[in-house]
Amino acid sequence: MSMASTTAGKEIRPMTREEKKVILASSLGTVFEWYDFYLYGSLAVIIGAQFFSAFDPATRNVFALLAFAAGFLVRPFGALFFGRIGDLVGRKYTFLITILIMGASTFIVGLLPSYAQIGWIAPVVLILLRMLQGLALGGEYGGAAVYVAEHAPVGRRGFYTSWIQTTATLGLLLSLMVILSLRLYMGEVGFTTGEGWPIAGWRIPFLLSIFLLAVSVWIRLQMSESPAFQKMKEEGTQSKAPLSEAFGQWKNAKMVIIALLGMVAGQAVVWYTGQFYALFFLQSILKVDLFTANVLIAWSLILGTGGFIFFGSLSDRIGRKPVILAGCLIAALTFFPLFHALTKVANPGLDRAINTVKVQVLADPAKCGSVFDPVGIRTFTEPCDIARVAMARSAIKYEFAPASAGAPAKVVFNGKDAPIAATIPANITSFTAAAVEAGYPKPGDPSIVKLNSVIPTTGQAWMIVGILTILVLYVTAVYGPIAAALVEFFPTRIRYTAMSLPYHIGNGWFGGFLPPTAFAMVAATGDIYFGLWYPVVIALGTFVIGLLFVPETKDRDIYAIETK
Repeated sequence: MSMASTTAGKEIRPMTREEKKVILASSLGTVFEWYDFYLYGSLAVIIGAQFFSAFDPATRNVFALLAFAAGFLVRPFGALFFGRIGDLVGRKYTFLITILIMGASTFIVGLLPSYAQIGWIAPVVLILLRMLQGLALGGEYGGAAVYVAEHAPVGRRGFYTSWIQTTATLGLLLSLMVILSLRLYMGEVGFTTGEGWPIAGWRIPFLLSIFLLAVSVWIRLQMSESPAFQKMKEEGTQSKAPLSEAFGQWKNAKMVIIALLGMVAGQAVVWYTGQFYALFFLQSILKVDLFTANVLIAWSLILGTGGFIFFGSLSDRIGRKPVILAGCLIAALTFFPLFHALTKVANPGLDRAINTVKVQVLADPAKCGSVFDPVGIRTFTEPCDIARVAMARSAIKYEFAPASAGAPAKVVFNGKDAPIAATIPANITSFTAAAVEAGYPKPGDPSIVKLNSVIPTTGQAWMIVGILTILVLYVTAVYGPIAAALVEFFPTRIRYTAMSLPYHIGNGWFGGFLPPTAFAMVAATGDIYFGLWYPVVIALGTFVIGLLFVPETKDRDIYAIETK
């Protein structure tokens, strides 16, 4: 294969009115698709109560999160399936199909009867719908990114594809705004159960997706085929077997591996740490209430989203590689101090307790196993393990101290013994009480940040928004240029297929499983910050691999004639 490496001698022209319309239409459609995907994650606890009510609350939440994870798990398979169609049939019709699947699946979730109404059929259908959403999203992003890049003028691909990069964050923001608005209007009871209303409020965001779907389909029907694909089709240079060509030939498969490890893996963990893990950390570890945490995240997204455009445009001038790798490096070096600062501001009582209250688990090492449980399905029977899991879920920092062989396990708070109950929920209750007595803040402590409206009114809240905005800016630095970089990295004949797989393995697996894996690391060690090593190590690995093996691509001619 030969490919022109630069655009020297070509005049950089402004984008035409029709091309701007294409970019806008593509971006709007992708916002709607991300909105559909994020609704489930934002409402996972309520969905667990509706569709997994046969189990106790802790177990139903685990199953709800596993159903959410199913969408991430199948994304690479959607990338392969729809990527192949996109390289064979065309970009336009492929990601028209993906939005139809995504929108219809989301709408049906809003209509799906609960477990109490139809039994086991409800959770089975729910998981199938989640998998359809994941498959559709696996084909959506690659199609949108390729489509926009292949319409963009030379020298402006980073800027124009950065609008696509805003869509994931805007979709998350839109879903949060709809949910928060309904919660405020209907009240928590009306939103959760529908009491006093014709329908439960949590179903409305899913049902609204039918209108977003109609708008998206209408927009995409107005679009023309990508000029690069059309040119390739006219010249007869299309791949007849994009899957085997992309992954069966080592020269192309090697590029896929380099793209995954040298760009996307680091981008993914920075992205999910800055948005999803930050939200999880606020709620599950710092004990900030759901409404407040969502509002704080929403404000950081509003303030930081312009960074996608800035860094995408910057990559047109200085290159994709330096922007992405610098984002990975800076994020890896500052995640720990930023999350420490988040704790100090959002829950100062917890920050003090972590440094002053000494909690130990004393047990025979032979009776203590690993409590690493990223998918939340393990059953723990040893008192030592039950105690450690309970303390991790209560955000109590602990140390393990070996006891003599055969000695019964016990937990000690500042020298005072606390008995270990037989179940994790019972221990959460008793350990929380013991921790409060030893100096930990009470649940609902007034020092924990709390908002009563969607406008932050205290210095404490705005300081948290500032920290979260820094994390979002890291996201924009690594994510803003990534679409242009991936499009330029692969030849036109296999571009849709080849770029979609590393993107969705990186974001669907490395990124999508970051929150549960990081929390499992916290549970296994007793250190509320230990889970940050997951994104730090991967981001640093991407920096090194990208520095050594990823070429700069900003000046490549993606319209060049290619030969095998």
